[in-house]
Amino acid sequence: MKGNVHGAAIGLMLCVLLALSSAAQAQELAPINVNTANAELLAELPGVGPSRAEAIIEEREANGSFESADDLTRVSGIGPVTVEAFRDQVEF
Repeated sequence: MKGNVHGAAIGLMLCVLLALSSAAQAQELAPINVNTANAELLAELPGVGPSRAEAIIEEREANGSFESADDLTRVSGIGPVTVEAFRDQVEF
């Protein structure tokens, strides 16, 4: 009996870990819409920390939506190299 409980507990733990791993992978694959995302989400992009995330939002509010990844070079501190680092992780 004790072995069955132990085995069931291990099985349950593995299922939980698998579910968490799948959720994390799905989140990583979902692109971030830079025209609607908050600063916390934008800061997750490579090369974009909290201050650049705020700058993206300020630029978006001041001058309108971004239409492409290249438009993000309008933001001070974001150049072509940074854009290439996150190009496949954003949508518009």
